[in-house]
Amino acid sequence: MLVRSTLLALDHANKTGNYTVLRDLGAPGFQVNTAAKLGEIFAEQRGEKLDLSGVAVIDPQLSLLPQIEPNGLLHMAGFFPSVPSQVNFELLFAPVEGQWRVFGVSLSVGQSAPVAPSAPEPPPAKAVVSQKQVAAPKPAVPAK
Repeated sequence: MLVRSTLLALDHANKTGNYTVLRDLGAPGFQVNTAAKLGEIFAEQRGEKLDLSGVAVIDPQLSLLPQIEPNGLLHMAGFFPSVPSQVNFELLFAPVEGQWRVFGVSLSVGQSAPVAPSAPEPPPAKAVVSQKQVAAPKPAVPAK
């Protein structure tokens, strides 16, 4: 629920250009960013018209299970496997008055399926060294 609600709030902010609600949902450490600053941070995604609405119906796959970091923040990462691209995320939440509130958001879009590594380049051609022809030994001439 934390993942979905955070990414949907970001989606709404990107679609409207209004980052006030996203900021207000954050922990005090996140709120040091003004709504205008958040707009700058997510400008590229907004410009790409990234649509995150699919996170409402697709289950996230966690690559980093939720864990409490030494600084007390809840940390998790994963992706939403969608086609043609998947949404990759990393999130940090801080405990505020008994609730987890967003502290950090990292989001990217990547391949939706594993991609085969590119073929290795063939080794550089080696020059063929000509083989020396070895003359057959001369038959021994009997001594006179």
